[in-house]
Parts: sequence; structure tokens; C-alpha cells
Amino acid sequence: MSDAEAESNHAPAFRTEGLALTLRDGRAVHLRASCLADEAELVQAFGRMSNEARYMRFMHAVGEPNVDRVRRTLASFPEAGIGIVATVPASDGIDIVGSAIAVFGSDRTTSCEFAITVSTAFGGVGLATALMTSLIDEATRRGLKSMEGFVLAENHSMLRLARRLGFSISADPDDSSVRICQKTFGRP
Repeated sequence: MSDAEAESNHAPAFRTEGLALTLRDGRAVHLRASCLADEAELVQAFGRMSNEARYMRFMHAVGEPNVDRVRRTLASFPEAGIGIVATVPASDGIDIVGSAIAVFGSDRTTSCEFAITVSTAFGGVGLATALMTSLIDEATRRGLKSMEGFVLAENHSMLRLARRLGFSISADPDDSSVRICQKTFGRP
């Protein structure tokens, strides 16, 4: 990778100004880069998740958010990854109803691992597709070559989405309950 390509990997995060989006059910959301100020809203969003949604996202039972980890992850962007949130207006300002992250691999130039969360109230209306598409577009723009994610085999909706977006899906050789979703960017 050239110096110019390496520099682009640290370019300003996804659409700093944001993107207005109308979902299939007519509701409007705003997609934008995540920032440190999102910490409290992400903790609130975690609190609104059902136990099943938490299990699907974290692949084990999680009762409380790890606030230090949230803070460290937010602080690491954009140098060590990409964070995108979907927000809606709320009485306290905004609510985060979805998020997608890509954490760069150890070399920070070729690969990343994705994770996505969508509020149950915003499931099935195209938000996950918009978040993943935006994440893929930003990873490609920043010069990454591939993306992967680890998804529970029982998380059928995420596996369907990954297939639709061109990810190959294989069993995790170390854990039969997990599927590895992989996508290579650019030419095969």
C-alpha cells in the first residue's frame, strides 16, 4: 500500500455531515459518523435492546454495557476503525436506533471486522441494509481490501443480509454455532 493509500485510511470518517434516509415504512433516520459524544446515547440504546437482541449481537448474555469499552472504541475512530450511527429525534435530543462498526485489522490497511446493531423497533425496514452498505462503502473508500464478521448461526436475518450484500458464509471451524461472513472488495 502506498503512503497516499495509507493516509486515506485515516481520512475523515463517514459523511461527517450525515445522510438523511427514509426507511421502507416511511420513518426518517439520520446516518452519520459516530463520535465520543455518542457514548450516553449508545448506553441508552443498549438499555432498549431485548435480551434476545443482546445475545444475537454479543453472542452471549450481556446484562450491562461495558462503558469503558464503548468509550475506548469511540475514541479509536477514525484511526482504528469506522463507526456509523442511525439517529432519530427524541425528547432528550436524539436516540440511536442503529449502529455499525468496522474495526481495522492489526495492520490497519487491508481488513476489518464488522458488527451491527439495529433497534427491534427499526428492524425489517431497511436500516440494517443501509448501515451495512454505508459501512462497506466507507471501508472501500478508505482502501480496505476485505471485511468479515462473526454471526450466530441462528441469526438468520443477519445471514440473509450478508448473503444479499455479497458476503461468503462459512462455518467457524472453532465453533459450530458461529458463521464467518467474508467479503473481498474490488476485483476478485
